[in-house]
Amino acid sequence: MLFTSLKAGALNLANRMLMAPLTRARAGLSHIPNDLMAEYYAQRASAGLIITECTMIAPDTSAFIAEPGIYTPEQVAAWKKITEAVHAKGGKIVMQIWHAGRAAHPAINHGAANLAPSAIAIEGEIQTLDGKVPHAVPRALTTAEIAGVVHAFANAAKSAIAAGFDGVEVHGANGYLIDQFLRDSANQRTDSYGGSMENRARFLFEVLTAVSAAIGSERIGLRLSPLNSFNSMKDSDPIALTEFLATRLNDFNLAYLHLMRADFFQIQTGDVMSVARAHYKGVLIGNMGYSSDEAEAAIRANKLDAVAFGTGFLANPDFPARVKAGVAMNVPDQATFYTSGAKGYTDYPSMLAA
Repeated sequence: MLFTSLKAGALNLANRMLMAPLTRARAGLSHIPNDLMAEYYAQRASAGLIITECTMIAPDTSAFIAEPGIYTPEQVAAWKKITEAVHAKGGKIVMQIWHAGRAAHPAINHGAANLAPSAIAIEGEIQTLDGKVPHAVPRALTTAEIAGVVHAFANAAKSAIAAGFDGVEVHGANGYLIDQFLRDSANQRTDSYGGSMENRARFLFEVLTAVSAAIGSERIGLRLSPLNSFNSMKDSDPIALTEFLATRLNDFNLAYLHLMRADFFQIQTGDVMSVARAHYKGVLIGNMGYSSDEAEAAIRANKLDAVAFGTGFLANPDFPARVKAGVAMNVPDQATFYTSGAKGYTDYPSMLAA
């Protein structure tokens, strides 16, 4: 089943092995994509779909110092080289559009305040150019500012299409801005964006509505992580939240729902995949720790429609070919995940070169 085609909205995918979004921070301080990134993504064009790393929808919202953006003409032109390189190899690619929210920091954003639904800081420290510092207490967004962020998501989606992307994935996971609104540990608002699940999901639904109006819902994916505690996230009832979102998302006619099935730190547990499958009627993509055998079995059992592989694609640019041949995989080098340059990025050998 992994090697069968899949129609996901307007996206016709050649196989069901997707490349998960992987932040690798190779864009530099300018946040402009570069030729090294074009080589990296083109190397992995055999994925059924490439989902890019998180991409800033607005300036001064950085959480990783050197991640790319999609808010200037220069960035659009640079991304166009990447989409052309992927398409030249027969690949499909969508841009993950993203606002870091409270995970950003003034020290790496020209002093600009980080923003969130509520003035609650992430626990621990963040890397800056001057070393690690405590996460900053964010400023709670006003209602008027929320509307501006929604508009920025729509503009980013239009810019992604102008840059040649096949669609976008809205980043609603891993403790970034949309996820901060969704889960009640980070959202303590008392207005129409806080309290009930309906209210906490209001921002997400407004983003999806605006992005759908901008580029068409059939070109939009959504990534969610109702269990993941990364960035100090937790919800009092993640299973109920999953059921609520899976049901309501049927109204949006999305290309797919991309669901992270577990918690990096195993603080919160539960079966969100079965809940999503029972209530979401569209294409469901699973992510986090799947082996190719497990992915094959899950698709055959109709538990999901495709699987997104992260470090498998990072370390193996020809991941589908290796799966098909049943050969050993390269081992990812964690020490180079967030460094600069080609090492641990574009120098992993393909099967033919190994």
